Amino acid sequence: MIDIGLSKMALIGAVALIVIGPEKLPRVARTVGTLLGKAQRYVNDVKSEVNRSMELDELRKMKDTVETAARDVHSSVQTHASDYQAGIDNAMLGHGSEPSIVPPTTYVEPVPPQYRHPGKNWRIKRGATPQWYKARAGVRTKAQSAAARVARHRPK
Repeated sequence: MIDIGLSKMALIGAVALIVIGPEKLPRVARTVGTLLGKAQRYVNDVKSEVNRSMELDELRKMKDTVETAARDVHSSVQTHASDYQAGIDNAMLGHGSEPSIVPPTTYVEPVPPQYRHPGKNWRIKRGATPQWYKARAGVRTKAQSAAARVARHRPK
């Protein structure tokens, strides 16, 4: 960039003082400062955008290499699996040099859990009581504090 030293800045300031004048110089200096700040922010934004695009390109390249590696692994697994399947098929038919001893596959159906009677569990029996019967018999279904009960039944 432009190399501006202290001597050059002093020369520019002296010329600006003579040309612009002492009354308008602070306002012009402030304006120049704000414009330089905006220019620096714009340059920094452009640099960051270029860096982001370069990183994005690198990520795309990395993604492509990972995808090709995954495809290679997938194809090698497929070829090994097909070779293994062919070996098993040959062994089952008795064409291979190995004896054809393949254990039979038997399917055992899972047994569902058996029903157990709850026995003398009073919670389950009480939970099976209908709500209308509880209301008629006066069974409390909700916990209520003593103060709330007194306030509810206090004569008005």
